[in-house]
Amino acid sequence: MYAGRSESSSGKGLYRSRDGLFFGVCKGLANHLSFSVFWMRVLWVAVSLFTGVGIVFGFIAYIVAAIVMKPEPVVPFQSDSEREFYDSYVSSRAMAINRLKRTYENLDRRIQRIESIVTATGFDWDRRLAQGK
Repeated sequence: MYAGRSESSSGKGLYRSRDGLFFGVCKGLANHLSFSVFWMRVLWVAVSLFTGVGIVFGFIAYIVAAIVMKPEPVVPFQSDSEREFYDSYVSSRAMAINRLKRTYENLDRRIQRIESIVTATGFDWDRRLAQGK
């Protein structure tokens, strides 16, 4: 693995670094591309200065990149479902909250179903306890 590259930025996804110099755009790009952060910054400044579009365009492009790129996760992902949840949360918090709400509603329904079976009058506790189940 590239030195300085965090676990959370490895694999899929382009994220702003949380410990970058200014918004973490260059460091996030460098981590994603397995490139030196110093040379990424030099390249950004060189392209901004010497392409004819000017430093103002480079600054505006940098700000737009900082707004568009998602921040790097604080804790590395353990699974694809965690990555999916993080991406959905960063993209739309309302969508992530609805997803959590559905998950807990499904869990609540399952618990209620188990409770109704166990607390039913027909559930034979004495026989089950005697058999060791």
